[in-house]
Amino acid sequence: MLVVSNTSPISNLAIIGRLDFLRQRYVSVLIPAEVAVELAASTHPAGLLGVQTALADQWLRVEPPGNRVPRPLPFPLDPGETAAIALACQLSADVLLIDEKRGREAARHFGLVVAGVLGELIHAKFASWIPNVRDEIQRLRRDARFYVDASVEHLTLSQVGE
Repeated sequence: MLVVSNTSPISNLAIIGRLDFLRQRYVSVLIPAEVAVELAASTHPAGLLGVQTALADQWLRVEPPGNRVPRPLPFPLDPGETAAIALACQLSADVLLIDEKRGREAARHFGLVVAGVLGELIHAKFASWIPNVRDEIQRLRRDARFYVDASVEHLTLSQVGE
């Protein structure tokens, strides 16, 4: 499975010590150079170490720059999101990992399949890698300052029977 990621899913999973979920599920994940720069600028020591380890182990790989998005984005996005969408389009990725609402909307505009941190936690629960999703969401909020809308949290937890 060919997977491309934006900064947020990698950074947030690394901060809560769950980055290996991506390795277990996808074997390898590709990122554009812009995302690598954003990840390297992390101020969270554990998150930065997790990313550096993933890069050193070469399951998280920086893909050389290629073409830009095939047509203009429906609205401006940050450089990492734009580059991740462009790379996913260029490689015909099976999945683009992206959390930001507008980024997901733009990715869908190009016909990309999107997933994010919460979807990865749902998968982890069903794979018996974690006992529950609720505690992981609390850790995301506390440690990574990850925003989860109450209705999205309710839907996520209902999908795993919590």
